[in-house]
Amino acid sequence: MTVTEVSSELDLQALCASHGGLTVVLLWAPWHEPSVHLTKVLEVMAAEQRSVRFGRANTDVCPALSTSLGANQVPFVAFFDPRGKKIDSLAGADPPKLVQKVKALSSRTFDSVVCGGAAAGGGCAAKGGEQDLNSKLRSLINASPVMLFMKGSKVEPFCGFSKKAVALLNKHEAEYATFDILQDDEVRQGLKEYSNWKTYPQLYINGKLVGGLDIMQEMDEDGSLAASLPKPAAGEEDLNARLKKLVNSAPVMLFMKGNKETPFCGFSKTAVALLNSHNIDYQTFDILKDEEVRQGLKDYANWKTYPQLYVNGELLGGLDIIKEMEEDGSLLAAIPDSAKGKAVSARDRAAAPAARTGNSRRPRRSSPSALTGPSCARTETSSGAASEQKK
Repeated sequence: MTVTEVSSELDLQALCASHGGLTVVLLWAPWHEPSVHLTKVLEVMAAEQRSVRFGRANTDVCPALSTSLGANQVPFVAFFDPRGKKIDSLAGADPPKLVQKVKALSSRTFDSVVCGGAAAGGGCAAKGGEQDLNSKLRSLINASPVMLFMKGSKVEPFCGFSKKAVALLNKHEAEYATFDILQDDEVRQGLKEYSNWKTYPQLYINGKLVGGLDIMQEMDEDGSLAASLPKPAAGEEDLNARLKKLVNSAPVMLFMKGNKETPFCGFSKTAVALLNSHNIDYQTFDILKDEEVRQGLKDYANWKTYPQLYVNGELLGGLDIIKEMEEDGSLLAAIPDSAKGKAVSARDRAAAPAARTGNSRRPRRSSPSALTGPSCARTETSSGAASEQKK
C-alpha cells in the first residue's frame, strides 16, 4: 500500500469507505521539516501495515480540512473508523508514538456494518470484519455525489487521461472526490466487472456510471456534463458570479491585504513593490474588508493564499510566481499593453534600481499554511518554534 493524497473531506470519506479498518491521515506542510519527515515515516508504515489505509493532506492545499479536523498545528495526525468518524488524534512530530497508536487502534474491532457514502446516502455494506467486494465498490461509488476513479489524485494525476478528466471537472467547478486505483488492485480490477467498463478514469454521479474520458469530453462539448453535475446552492452560485466580476474588474487585479498605498502584510507589500517597479497600471482589492471574497476566492481560483494576481480575469499566481516571472523577464510579457504604461524593463532597473519597500530577504514560501490566524500571525509548530505565516 502507498499513501493516498487527500485534498478534501470528500476524498477523506472515500478513503475511509474503501475498507473496513483503520484510516490514518497526516496533515503536513512542505515548509515544515518535521512534518515532511513524518510523510516518509508514513510511507514506511503503509508498506508494513496492509490492513490500515494511510493518507496525507497538504495544509496549504486544503485548509478547510485542517479546520474541520481541529488541527491547530503541523504535523497533525487524525485516526478514523470505517464510517469516517475521527476516533483519535496526535499533534506533533512523534514517530514512536504514532507507530504505537496505529498498532493499538488497528487491532480494534470496528462496527460490523459500514455504510457507504454518507454524503450521498449510499447503502450499507459489509457484514463481519471484511466487506465483500461488491459492497466495497458500492460504498466507494457512493462516497461522494461526484466520484472519479483515476490514477493518482486530483492534486497529482498519474496519467494524461486522468489529468484531462480532473481538468474537465475543475473547469465546471465541480465538488468531487477521487479514488486512486493504483493503490488498491482489488478495486481496480473489480470495478471493471462491476460497472462493465474496462478502462480508467471512470466518472460516477449520484452512484451511476457516467463513463470514461471520451464520454466526459463528448458531454462537455454538448453541454450535458455541466447539466449532469450537482448544482451549487444559490448562495454559492451568486458568490461565483461576484468573484468572476471582481477578477475581471481591471486588466490587472491584485487581491491583497490592504491596498497599494497601504499594504497590511509583508507579502502584499512585496507584490505591490514588484508591480510598481515595472510601472504597471493595476487595481487592488482588500480581502480584509470582505471575508466572503477572502474565503470564496480560495476555492474559486484553487489558490489558498494571498496575494493573488489576475491578468485579464485569469489567475497568474501568488508572490513566488510573480517574483519568478519578474526574474526571468516573463512578467511584463504577461501584462496587456493597456496596463503597461511606461513599463520599466529588468535591464533598465538593473542599471537604475527602483526603491523597494519591505524586507529584501527572499521569503521562504508564498503559500504558507492556512492553520494560522490573522495576517502574519505567529503559529506554534510542533517543535515549539514560532514561524511567521499568512492565511
